[in-house]
Amino acid sequence: MKIRYRNKDIHYTSEGTGETAVLLHGFLESKEIWTDFIPEFLKYGRVITIDLPGHGESEVIEEVHTMELMADAVYAVLKEEKVQQANFIGHSMGGYVALAFLEKHPSMMHELMLLNSTPKEDSREKKTNRERAIEVVKKNKRAFISMAISNLLTPENDKKFVKEVNEIKERAYQFPAEGIIAALKGMKIRTNKEELLAQFNGTKVIVTGQNDPLIELKAIKSIADKCNCRFFTLPGGHLSYLESRKNFIKLCISSKK
Repeated sequence: MKIRYRNKDIHYTSEGTGETAVLLHGFLESKEIWTDFIPEFLKYGRVITIDLPGHGESEVIEEVHTMELMADAVYAVLKEEKVQQANFIGHSMGGYVALAFLEKHPSMMHELMLLNSTPKEDSREKKTNRERAIEVVKKNKRAFISMAISNLLTPENDKKFVKEVNEIKERAYQFPAEGIIAALKGMKIRTNKEELLAQFNGTKVIVTGQNDPLIELKAIKSIADKCNCRFFTLPGGHLSYLESRKNFIKLCISSKK
């Protein structure tokens, strides 16, 4: 399925009926990362997955894809599907987008899970790394994608899930460089959302990998406590939905039983 948003195609899936779950992928990912989870989630309601701008099948909209712009694209899909309120799961960059959505449309969010994500803005070091990444993408997009995705897992899991990781890479190789760069620029300038998360009265959960190379465990635990979020750790790195699939599903459906 697709809609036109600002004269660009945004692709998504919508299945089932009842309480709606909106699943938002991370950087260099697509809605396809959720495919294997949909049958399980459909037992508890409707499931919507979305290719964020410049990712998957969705087109590039601007030179910079701010988290707010991506949240607007998500809103356009939900408006098309007549969704009034939903539960959100955002992986990594998808978590940033979910928080931007919460800021714009607080009444539409019932529950929020930040998966391998954080409400904090980029540190100065991370901003510098984003700039370096942009230059690498310009020179060799394929090499950047391969390295960036492999670095998200623990070395052991990069080997253990080689088939699944290669599938993520192969899909990402098809993304336009402009879309990858637009997302990097958008993530670099995102603002801190800790206060927003703390004030959100709905169910809120932070899930992180015990050896996530991008999110420091002690720091994210402190944020979870500060923002009154339920907090869980799973074995593995930054791709908890892949590296700890069964435990991830249990967390997602535990509140539905």
